[in-house]
Amino acid sequence: MKQGIEIDFGKGNGLVPVIAQDYATGDVLMMAYMNKEAWDKTLETGKVHYWSRSRNTLWLKGESSGHVQLLKEAYVDCDQDTILVKVEQLGGAACHKGYRSCFFRRVVDGGLEVIEKQVFDPEEIYKK
Repeated sequence: MKQGIEIDFGKGNGLVPVIAQDYATGDVLMMAYMNKEAWDKTLETGKVHYWSRSRNTLWLKGESSGHVQLLKEAYVDCDQDTILVKVEQLGGAACHKGYRSCFFRRVVDGGLEVIEKQVFDPEEIYKK
């Protein structure tokens, strides 16, 4: 049964959380937010766009680093206020700190343990 796509952007003051998952491995890569413009641009281009709360602007994931996310599949939860995108992560890293996943640390004995190797040096990629 096919339905129209209706995302409830009203609950979160125009934003909904988005989980990005690696299409091939199922690994969770990151969590970010979309507004309607980011959602529409993602569907239109096949490249994942988000809304940056810190910069208050639309951004194409990977526009600075080249590590773009190609949309493979998208899912909407039962309340229509959360999106799951399954992506092909170009460049091997989703995290702006240079790791494959933003979830590169595990909680162990009251502290954080880094469980991944850096894919790139963020100081080299994001020179300003």
